[in-house]
Amino acid sequence: MLKILIADDHELFLDGLRLVLSDLDDDISIDTVRDHRELQQKADGTVPYDLILTDLAMPGLSWHESLRLLKEHYPDTPIVVLSAVTDPENVLQAIDIGASGFIPKTSSAKIILSALHLVLSGGLYLPSELLSLSEKQETPAENRGPLTPRQLDVLRLIGQSKPNKIIARELNLSEGTVKLHVTAILKALDVTNRTGAVIKGKALGLID
Repeated sequence: MLKILIADDHELFLDGLRLVLSDLDDDISIDTVRDHRELQQKADGTVPYDLILTDLAMPGLSWHESLRLLKEHYPDTPIVVLSAVTDPENVLQAIDIGASGFIPKTSSAKIILSALHLVLSGGLYLPSELLSLSEKQETPAENRGPLTPRQLDVLRLIGQSKPNKIIARELNLSEGTVKLHVTAILKALDVTNRTGAVIKGKALGLID
């Protein structure tokens, strides 16, 4: 059974999301809460969950504090933000804190399901229009091809077989932000894994 916890204070959205999630797995159990304080009471680490979906704009606690507590109680459970608030600062902060994905509430049912399948398989999901946010709208120079300078730094270190934790330390970034860059690199180079990114990067002359 796939056990899911949803935190959202809009009943109409909850009803629609329940219907969408029914296509995620044949055997599914859904718990719901309506604010951040109720979320913390329910998600205290004693009840096992396979997936946690949370809105940001809810009463009770600041969403930053709520998300940090969730990661403390469920360090190995994917936590996905489903929100109408998609400004760059909030997206990056959520990923930095440890969210495994950020899905705008305007997304279609197909996109939501695809994103959740990715997250449940261990991936990090951001919609294409948000993938560039890690560079704060930085435009790559012509000689860097499709990548920004920071993404090139990450790609070079990937080429040295360094894991995300080491890359984060060397570039003075959070591990969540490094994951965000890796996702953006794979998409920009149209590859599916880190090895493919290195091969494509060398073929394009982006890295030695």
